[in-house]
Amino acid sequence: MSKTITRLFDRYADAHEAVTDLELAGVNADDISLIANNTDGVLGPDDVVTADIGKGATAGGLIGGAGALLAGVGLIAIPGLGPVVAAGWLVTMLLGAGVGAAAGAATGGIVGVLQAHGESEDDAHVYAEAVRRGSTLVSAKVADELIDEAEAILARNRSVEAAARAAKYKAAGWSRFDDKAPHYTLEEIEAERRRHASAAVDE
Repeated sequence: MSKTITRLFDRYADAHEAVTDLELAGVNADDISLIANNTDGVLGPDDVVTADIGKGATAGGLIGGAGALLAGVGLIAIPGLGPVVAAGWLVTMLLGAGVGAAAGAATGGIVGVLQAHGESEDDAHVYAEAVRRGSTLVSAKVADELIDEAEAILARNRSVEAAARAAKYKAAGWSRFDDKAPHYTLEEIEAERRRHASAAVDE
């Protein structure tokens, strides 16, 4: 048996470290997914694979020190999120096994794919909104005997649970992810990240 564990990260570097640690702990790269907002261009053409990530790209520029999953990260467009870097089984499902982002949109987009893989509707909306606002999503299918270790890995790399982020969004009037909403600008994303970084220090 296995459990799908999904968390958010406000810094891509933390998500990168968490994915690497998950692989080192024994979680198969094929069972891990990552979707990161790239509006700020932190990851450029020299850092990512631009081949068909729906089929697991393995050639091109690699992110230094990355494991098997991160070696296949690619630049794509997901409706409602803007530019993202992504890899893993969630992306394969979203892109309809490599037939393009339009296929993902036609079958419910990122919210629909997350729900199809066990996330509640509320959490799926939060995860999608968080990526839109500049966060990175990591989701892993973890064998029962590795669940405690996987959750500890995500926690020590400063992950955020959906419920905690939802409370902050809803306090500001947000209700659900809208894939027709304008993409966040670089300035908006930077302000969002500063807000969460400040809140983390206060906590």
